[in-house]
Amino acid sequence: MLDGKIALVVGGSRGIGGSTSVALAEAGADVAVAGRDVDAASRKVAEIEALGRKGLAIEADIGEMSDIDRMIGSVVSAFGGFDIVVNNAGVTLQGGLLDIDEDTWELMQRVNAKGTFFSLQRAARQMVDQGRGGRIINISSIGSKGFRGASSPAYAASKGAVNAFTYMAAVQLAPYDINVNAICPGLIETDLMRSVFDKRSADTGRTTNELLKELEQSIPLGRIGDPRDIASMVVSLSGPSGSYIIPNELIRDAFFDPRI
Repeated sequence: MLDGKIALVVGGSRGIGGSTSVALAEAGADVAVAGRDVDAASRKVAEIEALGRKGLAIEADIGEMSDIDRMIGSVVSAFGGFDIVVNNAGVTLQGGLLDIDEDTWELMQRVNAKGTFFSLQRAARQMVDQGRGGRIINISSIGSKGFRGASSPAYAASKGAVNAFTYMAAVQLAPYDINVNAICPGLIETDLMRSVFDKRSADTGRTTNELLKELEQSIPLGRIGDPRDIASMVVSLSGPSGSYIIPNELIRDAFFDPRI
């Protein structure tokens, strides 16, 4: 489905990003894996290459503008360009509204909002220059939509920013045949999610597994998601079946716009 395509997965070595990197390779893409831990990225590249695809590990902290530019340049240098970019890198810390300090707020905005925005922007510039369209998929969160179980209001706010600029980017990049979408996962079994619930466990005196079991009861499917559940959505949006998909709010607004 993705034979001949080049993908960049930002935050692609673990969790949702790690599963996405492998799923894209399984679908036929060559994949660049970017993250702060280059050793972890290299291990994921080994999995990609074992599938017969080309891989590239890139050390990058998307909170740093210079790292974003170097990341994009590395993929272009190695593969000549790219067709798919998945912005998955993100950070969070458990904390209530009254506990969040300025440093925590700045961390969330630096990586989740600023880092994702400028990764999208730099990738879009390259895609426009290439002239062959592309797909950009931002990994947001159900926390951006008011989920009360989100790790912190600061995290929810940073992911809300991702949703907002995804809508704007979808409109402004559509004339270049670049589809921009965001996926808002709920509870997904990752190391990051476990770290949040470990902190809640320490605060409440209940075990992490007890807390997760309680939440599972409120999930209609009766289970916490697997990273591969999100990876499969990314692959779908990256392939032919995603060619006419944009954020659903834009579709809704188009139908109710009297000028259309």
